[in-house]
Amino acid sequence: MTTGATAGAARLPGDPPGGRRAVLVWSVGVSVYFVAVIFRTSLGVAGLDAADRFHVNASALSTFSILQLLVYAGMQIPVGLMVDRLGTKKVLTLGVVLFTLGQLGFALSPTYGMALASRALLGCGDAMTFISVLRLGTRWFPVRRGPLVAQLAGLVGMAGNLVSTLVLARLLHQVGWTTAFAGSSLAGVVVLVVMAVFLKDHPEGHEPEPPAARPGGGPGFVREQIALSWREPGTRLGLWVHFTTQFPAMVFLLLWGLPFLVEAQGLSRGAAGDLLTLIVLANMAIGLVFGQVVARHHAARLPLALGTVAATAAVWAATLAYPGQHAPMWLLVVLCVVLGACGPASMIGFDFARPANPPERQGTASGITNMGGFIASMTTLFAVGVLLDATGDNYRIAFSAVFVLEALGLSQILRLRTRAARRERERIVASRVETVHVPV
Repeated sequence: MTTGATAGAARLPGDPPGGRRAVLVWSVGVSVYFVAVIFRTSLGVAGLDAADRFHVNASALSTFSILQLLVYAGMQIPVGLMVDRLGTKKVLTLGVVLFTLGQLGFALSPTYGMALASRALLGCGDAMTFISVLRLGTRWFPVRRGPLVAQLAGLVGMAGNLVSTLVLARLLHQVGWTTAFAGSSLAGVVVLVVMAVFLKDHPEGHEPEPPAARPGGGPGFVREQIALSWREPGTRLGLWVHFTTQFPAMVFLLLWGLPFLVEAQGLSRGAAGDLLTLIVLANMAIGLVFGQVVARHHAARLPLALGTVAATAAVWAATLAYPGQHAPMWLLVVLCVVLGACGPASMIGFDFARPANPPERQGTASGITNMGGFIASMTTLFAVGVLLDATGDNYRIAFSAVFVLEALGLSQILRLRTRAARRERERIVASRVETVHVPV
C-alpha cells in the first residue's frame, strides 16, 4: 500500500487516493472482521465443553455451527445490497452490535435453545463484516491495489482464528465458560467505539452516486441483478470453487477438529490445539503464495484450486484409512498443513466471479460466490454429527462425508470451466474493442 506521490502517479482517473489515511481507515474496518472471526470460530475450541454444558449429543452440537452458517450464508446477498444502500459504516456498526450481543448471549445462556438463538444472532452480525470490508477497500484504495487489499483482509481474518485457538482455548480452561466468552465479547465493544470515531465510508471527493440517482432501484432491479450474476458461468464456477475448497478446513476448525484429534486420535487438548494453530499458520503462509501466483499467472487459478481439492482428498483418505487405532503425528501434521491451503484456494472463487461481472454487479456476484463454501460447511457439519450419533462416534465413517461433497463440487467445476473460460475471453476482447473506439 504505497503512499504519497508514487501512489498518485499510478492511479487511474477517479481512483481513490490510497495513502496512510486509507490504511488507517481500512485497518479500523478490518479489525471488525478480525473480532468477528474470533467469535465465529470460538465454538471450535469449545465443542467438548459445549456438549457437557448443554448436555447434547453430536447432532445437537453440530446444530450450533450449522445454524450460525445458515444465517451467514443466507445474509450474503442482502448484506451486499445493504452496503450499497446504507454505506459501509452503518452496516458494520449493525454487524458489531449483533455479533457482540450474540457472543455475550452465548456466554450467559442457561439452556440449549437460548444458546442456539445467540449463535444465530452472532452469525447475522458476522455476515455483515467481510463484504463490508471488501467494499471499504475499493472505496479507499486504487483499483490496482484491490487483490492485495482483499488478500490482506483474509490474512487478518485467519489471525482472528489464531486468537481463538491460542488465547480463547486457554482462557476457557483457566477461567471457565462464562468468564471466557463474556470477557471476549468486550472486544466487540472496543472495535465499536474505535469504528465510531475513525471509520469513514470514503475519502473526500470520492462520494458514491446516491442510491436515489441509480436507475431501477426497486425489487425488480434486485432480482435482475441476482439473475444476471447467476447467468454468468464465471459466477457459478466461482461458487463451486468456493464450495469445494473451503469446507474441509472450515468444518475442522469450526467444530469437529478438536473432538476428532482428542477422541479419535488420542491427543491431549494442548497437542490438538497446536495442530489447529498449524492450520491457521499454514493458511496465512499459503495465502501469500497463492495471491502472488494468481496475480502474476491468471491461468494458474484452476490448477491451484483443483490441486488443493486433490491434495485434501488424498491426505484425508490416508488419515482415515491408516491401519491401527491412531494415525501417526507426522500424518496429522501433513493433514493440517494441507487443510491450511483450503482457505486461500477458496479465495480463487472470487477471481473467477470478478472478471465475469461488470462493476455494478460485483457485490452481488461476490455474495453468491461467498455462499458456496458456507453451504458446503453446513451440510458437512450436519452429516458428520448425524453419522457420529448413528455409528457410535466412528469418526472414520463420519468424516467420509467430506468425499461426497468434494465429488459433487469437482463435477460442477469440470462442467463449468470451459464455458467460463470462453465467456471470460469474450469479455476481454469486447473490453479491448471498446477501449480502442473510445473517442478522444
